[in-house]
Amino acid sequence: MNVVTLSKKNFQQEYQQKLCTAAEAASIVRSGDHLCFPLGVGEPTLLVKALAARKRELEGVVVNQQHHLCPDYFTEDSVPHIKVNAWFTSHVSREAVQKGWADFVPNHFSEVPKLMREYWPVDVAGTVVSPMDEYGYFTCSLSVGYTMEAIRKAVQTGGKVVVQVNPQCPRTHGNCHIHISEVTHIIECDEPLKEQDIPPISPIEEAIGGYIAEMIDDGATVQMGWGGIPNAVCNALLKKKDLGIHTELISNGIVDLMLAGAVNNSRKNLHRGKTVGTFALGTRKVFDFMNENPTIEMHPVDYVNDPYVIGQIDNMVAINATIQVDLLGQCCSESFGHLQWSGTGGQADFARGANRSRGGKAFICTAATAKNGTISCIVPTLAPGASITTSKNDVDHVVTEFGVAKLRGQTARQRAMNLINVAHPDFRGELMEAARRMNRI
Repeated sequence: MNVVTLSKKNFQQEYQQKLCTAAEAASIVRSGDHLCFPLGVGEPTLLVKALAARKRELEGVVVNQQHHLCPDYFTEDSVPHIKVNAWFTSHVSREAVQKGWADFVPNHFSEVPKLMREYWPVDVAGTVVSPMDEYGYFTCSLSVGYTMEAIRKAVQTGGKVVVQVNPQCPRTHGNCHIHISEVTHIIECDEPLKEQDIPPISPIEEAIGGYIAEMIDDGATVQMGWGGIPNAVCNALLKKKDLGIHTELISNGIVDLMLAGAVNNSRKNLHRGKTVGTFALGTRKVFDFMNENPTIEMHPVDYVNDPYVIGQIDNMVAINATIQVDLLGQCCSESFGHLQWSGTGGQADFARGANRSRGGKAFICTAATAKNGTISCIVPTLAPGASITTSKNDVDHVVTEFGVAKLRGQTARQRAMNLINVAHPDFRGELMEAARRMNRI
């Protein structure tokens, strides 16, 4: 028997020795521990549920995480036992943050691994992974983000690493591999991965997508987020040529562009030939397409979202959505007044990166109105308590269904006029009057 065969056999033996139930893995958590779980589909659901089941045995456990899926301990009575620090709220954690049952941690997505190294302990790191290969490696699969850093810190500080192995998880390429020697506990799970329904595209979103697509040249590299507007942009880009992708999120729209041949990454000057991302959301179609696909690479977020890295990509285009824009160009994309709705995520990272890019463009998108046309999303000043996600110095273009407002390099007066011109006609008069009062026109 040769050395390679012996090594492979040893990996399987180690795997069996570390295999346990979710309840056994949850039993390693002690009062006062700090835990870290990945965002989205990377959340180890069986471990989370087992942890929630024994929460009354614990005191002062802290869970650090971005974009949660399991609601099990987001209740008022959980707080003394398990407290959550949310780096980006989801439909699961939103109410808990707004009511004070969980806490919110402001951050740029690109900086989360650094913040973890410098500020946040990790006693237990848990993640979903693809099955182990013959060399003893799992992949972080659909949620690389800050996962690698959480595991690294747990290993370095004597903490525990729990992996939830799911054969339905795609095996991905890139800097996203975990070796069994780093793992202390293994849970097996064959549940279907959480899919995200594709939101329908409204006529307003279709119009916005069309404006943006007209300004994207063949050969550009694109980043886009989640929702109707990004889906509309993807639809409008299907006939483009030689597009590239460097994005935090791999979604159905991006897969459709790759299948149509509009995206081939052939003109990228960084990672040529590769679609680069850090996490994925969508339907089974996305997961299947990513499995063992050498044209897609998943990397940690402090690389993918680093504005310096993004800025090295020529003709980089960033596309993100917002809630409210004031007449100076300040964008609130994460709160309704003081009520936290989501988080900064990578919006500012990509806006700044695209601004650094040679030939780059950044788009912030919003419908002109909300609440059935009763309020304008372009306002004289942001609502009291609103969080500024993309600053006036970073915003480049603002797009509504009424057109594109160029802001970067413009004076305060030019910005106000350009924004008023893409506001809903019903609100332009009062916006003009407000701008006069502020000496903006």
